[in-house]
Amino acid sequence: MADNPPDYELADRIVLTQPSQVQAIGHPLRTTILQLLHERAATVTELAAAVGRPKSTVAHHVDVLVSNGLLHVVRTRKVRAIEERFYGRTARMFTIALEHPSGNHAATGDFNDFEVAARESATAFEQGRLRGFIRHARISDEQASEFWGRMAELVDEFDRMPRAGDTTYGFAIGIYPTDHPRLPPAPGSPSGRVTR
Repeated sequence: MADNPPDYELADRIVLTQPSQVQAIGHPLRTTILQLLHERAATVTELAAAVGRPKSTVAHHVDVLVSNGLLHVVRTRKVRAIEERFYGRTARMFTIALEHPSGNHAATGDFNDFEVAARESATAFEQGRLRGFIRHARISDEQASEFWGRMAELVDEFDRMPRAGDTTYGFAIGIYPTDHPRLPPAPGSPSGRVTR
């Protein structure tokens, strides 16, 4: 197993700008395929065996990812006169920057499927093995962007860890604006900032 997965060259980050790309990356099975390919390149047959789905179904989803620039063939090999294709991701991380109808770009953010994370983590929660935090902080957009950049570095570190264990761990991370309640400005603080 590679010490620095995956076992093929890929870009660090690709920005997705088309709605079809976001739809492609949003399907739970396609998300799983993309996650599996963080470890190493794989054939449709290997992917089908890993997810327990028919080869034809997996081939369809691989085709959708390929046609949207999320996967590509990284190598081939001959098996009894048949060329077997190994697929890999085009990037370690995909970020989304869709254009609003007004022509302005939305803020770039990484695709995070917390619905999948919640579903996957249910068993770990029941077994007392779920580790997680949620915190709220009133910060500026610039601070949130800076913090997201630091989190993205942690995600990259997680992606590059050697695949040496027996358990596949999920790692969900995100930052998002909320309607969380907030205290009124502290007395004597016209800016609204809490005095210390």
